[in-house]
This record gives sequence, structure tokens and C-alpha cells, in this order.
Amino acid sequence: MTDLTSPLHLPGWAHTYSGKVRDLYVPADGLDSVLLVVASNRVSAFDHVLEPPIPGKGALLTALSNWWFAQLDRPNHLILPADGIPVVPESVADRAMLTRRLEMYPIECVVRGALTGSGYAEYASTGAVCGIELPAGLSDGDLLDTPIYTPAYKAPLGEHDENITFERSVELVGADVAAALRDASLDIFTRARDLAAARGVVLADTKFEFGLDPRSGELVLADEVLTSDSSRYWDAAAYEDESLPRAERLASFDKQIVRNWLAANWDRTGEPPVLPEEVVAQTLARYQELFDRLTGTGA
Repeated sequence: MTDLTSPLHLPGWAHTYSGKVRDLYVPADGLDSVLLVVASNRVSAFDHVLEPPIPGKGALLTALSNWWFAQLDRPNHLILPADGIPVVPESVADRAMLTRRLEMYPIECVVRGALTGSGYAEYASTGAVCGIELPAGLSDGDLLDTPIYTPAYKAPLGEHDENITFERSVELVGADVAAALRDASLDIFTRARDLAAARGVVLADTKFEFGLDPRSGELVLADEVLTSDSSRYWDAAAYEDESLPRAERLASFDKQIVRNWLAANWDRTGEPPVLPEEVVAQTLARYQELFDRLTGTGA
């Protein structure tokens, strides 16, 4: 399987961390205020990194994040090349973000504009999501009148993130920061949802990450933002067509094709099987379609 311990050698940069999808680098000369975030083509599902990678996925995710950062009037982690910062190697330029280094908050800021996925499962059991009670009688996929903020605790590497209440987030980061994270997340989601709707796409839910810039003291939007990997998008025309099966109405622009194939072909014991070429191609096509729809670059 994909070896996360063998990152690319990038001149001028020292590898510091690899996640399931992203590799992080710092300047080799020790400059501690800058970070290079490189999105790989790796694809993960059910806590495994799969083979083969999805060609072009890293570049698409990076381009979509950069596009969204440009739409949002909010401080973000991107910085421009400058004297004293190593050059971003051409080999990764289309999938790398040059960023300021932040003190990241241990909160995944999840906003739900629709009731589906793990949120719907919790609602079906308790009538609430992360402590927020919702009206009775809602169905999987129903849009919420008002988006809800349902944070999660970012667990240490190797452990699962944990859905938490807002009150628990206050205990973790303090009342002022917890409120700032919630308010910023809801504001960004609302603006992004409206922009997506104008392009025939439903933004069902997403997650944001924020950090503190220790130099300026400001709250900064970081990591990827509103991508296929961090968000659930549906085709608006299909969603509104109630004659379609639920699975087609709620078909998302992400790696759900991979999850569906694995669920049908793997019992989750041992190493997962290699993805067929057609699954890789279909997944890439969904990523590309979302990018084209949102940014207006499609035919």
C-alpha cells in the first residue's frame, strides 16, 4: 500500500509530517513561520489509504481551495513567495499551498445545512445532533431551515475524531474562541451555500479548520476549504427530482464511489483490495465536475 513514510524530497524543504492525504514541509534552514502544504493524489476510505492514487486529485483539491479562499472575505493561511522563503518546487507547484504557520485549534468546525450521514444517524436515534434538538419527522437528506454548527474534537493521530457539543468546545478552547469559531463557520457556510446554489449545486455540509496566528493574534481559516474531501455537495437538479431514488438524489461529488465499491467488495479485514481503473476514473470525473461547476470553467 501507499507508503506515508517516504515523502518526496523537495529542495529547500524538510518533511515534517504526512497525513492520509497531505504532506507538510518546513524550510530546511529552520524558518519557523512558514509551512508548505502538499496535497497528494492519495485516496483514503474506512481509515485506509488505498491503491492506486487518483491522478490529478491533489491539484484539483488545491485549486478548489484556492478558488474558495479568493471568494471569502476572511483571513486565511495563504502567503505569497518572498525573499527568505524557499522556492516551491515546480514538481508540486500545482498541488502545494505556501502558508503561514499557525497554532491550530483542536476543533473540526462542522456545519450542516442538511440532515444526512452521521448527523442523520444520530438524529434518528436521539432526535438531536451534537446536543442540538431538531424538529421531529425529518428524513435523510432534508435541508435544514437554519444551518447548525456541530463541532468535533480532533483526536490524536490514529484515533477517531469525536462529535462534541458546543459546551464541550468551550471547555476545550474557551468561551471567546469557541464562539468565534462557531460564528465564523456559520458565516462562511452561508455564503458558500448561496454561491453554490447559484451554480446548481447544494452544499449539504462541510468542515473548517482554524488556527491562531501567534504574530497577529487573528483567527485564520486554514487547511483545505470547501473541497470535495471536506464537504458534501449534491447536484441541485437531481436533489429536487423526487422521482429519483434517494441514492441518486443524494449522490455526492466526492469519493463516495470509492466507499460504495469497497463496501461491496471488502469485509474490512486485512488490507483493502486495489481499486479498479473504472472506479478511479469515475471518482476523478466527480471531482472534476464539481470544480468545473463551481468555478465556471466547465463547458
